[in-house]
Amino acid sequence: MAGFIKAKKYDWKDTNLALFGSDTEKQVKKASAQTEPAWKNAGQKPGLQIWRIVKFKVVGWPKESYGQFFNGDSYIILNTYTEEGTDALLFDVHFWIGQYSTQDEYGTAAYKTVELDTFLDDVPIQHREVQGHESGLFRSYFSTITYLNGGADSGFRHVRPEEYNPRLFHFHGDRTQVTVNEIPRSRDLLDSTDVYIMDLGLQIYQWNGKGANKDEKFKASRYLQDMKSYRGKAQAEVLDEDDTEETHEFYRHLDESAEDADFHRSDQVTKIPSQKKLYRLSDASGSMKFTLEKSDKIEMSHFDTNDVFILDTTKEVFVWIGKKTTKYEQHNALSYAHKYLQTSPNPLMPVSCLKEGVKNKYFIQAVAA
Repeated sequence: MAGFIKAKKYDWKDTNLALFGSDTEKQVKKASAQTEPAWKNAGQKPGLQIWRIVKFKVVGWPKESYGQFFNGDSYIILNTYTEEGTDALLFDVHFWIGQYSTQDEYGTAAYKTVELDTFLDDVPIQHREVQGHESGLFRSYFSTITYLNGGADSGFRHVRPEEYNPRLFHFHGDRTQVTVNEIPRSRDLLDSTDVYIMDLGLQIYQWNGKGANKDEKFKASRYLQDMKSYRGKAQAEVLDEDDTEETHEFYRHLDESAEDADFHRSDQVTKIPSQKKLYRLSDASGSMKFTLEKSDKIEMSHFDTNDVFILDTTKEVFVWIGKKTTKYEQHNALSYAHKYLQTSPNPLMPVSCLKEGVKNKYFIQAVAA
């Protein structure tokens, strides 16, 4: 993959996701969903399935690349599972938005997520994920999430290791989370408190900064072993900053400019209040009203089966749809959540939409916290 894109970042202000879950989107018919080739084997057995949006089409993502996401793309992720004591298949379907994904791409991902939900008889719990702000559930699917530069337009294809363009991966974090980002191969971007992997195809180097923590080193080591195992012939070497000569091959490949670097650290969540909030969406009065129902201490008894509720935990948003809600309330649930996020200090929070009675441990934990 050559070069680094410098595209417009994902911007919730001009997204068309306000239509997601609305009357317009819900008109997607199952008959139409059944004509989508990508859904032919979707949700047939427990496991993870991933598709990428390429020029408005849903294209299967290779299993060996699961956990790797291009920051210029949008993806659909389906997790199929069963609960102990039952054979019934359950689903979580996520659409993931890269920070440089275009409005057309993530709009298509949102639309196709609704279509997949329809195909699976409205059983799935639907989720919106934004790069760098993924939910705990989403992260639980992968041992490591890697953000790659580029996207469908970069001409990504599988090549033999000896034909690889060199790539540099940055490992940064602590025991709660270590992020992995592809960055320009620039000496100026090396940080002595972090770990890096230089991928040369048949030769892979792990460079440990002298101030790197054990979690970064461990994550990089596992990553290195996985790369080596997958490629077979690849050689790997671990380098310590203080013991590595300036003439080493690792440094010789740091030949790119840092000018286009766009660190994900700059995408840190704005400092936000710690108080949870519960909002009610109801048309009982004859018109749709969105009102604050409760703050801070929230219990399940505060959720009314007749209405839709939006729970803001300050880290994640849950849209809860009561069993006796009207069709109009149901169809507007996610669009109101989207409008709410537009005024939130953290508009990129993950969003999960679930119906009353559906078990979701993250929602239960969020209410109880």
